[in-house]
Amino acid sequence: MPNARNFQSGYLHLNQGGLCRCKAGRKGFTMVEMLVVLVIMAIAAMLVVPMFSSAEGMQLHAAANMIAADLEYAKSMAIGTQRTYTVVFDKTSESYQIEDSGGVIEHPVKRGFDYVVNFSSDHRLDKVDIVEVNFGASSQVGFDYFGSPDNAGFVRLQVGSDVAIVNVNSVTGFITVTE
Repeated sequence: MPNARNFQSGYLHLNQGGLCRCKAGRKGFTMVEMLVVLVIMAIAAMLVVPMFSSAEGMQLHAAANMIAADLEYAKSMAIGTQRTYTVVFDKTSESYQIEDSGGVIEHPVKRGFDYVVNFSSDHRLDKVDIVEVNFGASSQVGFDYFGSPDNAGFVRLQVGSDVAIVNVNSVTGFITVTE
């Protein structure tokens, strides 16, 4: 049986199997524990930093993707209905619309509304400027029943110093976004 001095200093204590030699009053962290915490914090920081990117950058990205999707929609409608669909851009009002031979088409999701997208009136995209539209000498692009555009060209969007360009290929009508 150990003497009382060892019990008071905390180096020995009784457990179910007998005596156990432990350090009393262990303070601090081991190097492994510190490294684990640092790795977890580094991973969390990598996940959080992109969330703090500017709202303008997010708007630019969303607007460019929206235009690309709407150009694809017009192209698909032209192929599906065997009619020409045209996307008409208006830089001064920061808007565009999709038309067929009868005028502006109805929005497929917002029933009863024309297919018009206006960046300046949409709080989610109001920082985006349409700075240049170039489809030949026109500010519109039409897709025929093959999905081919009548003119190749691009739409340049800008928010602050950030720029995104939506391109339409002349033969295939392939649509790309570069930022």
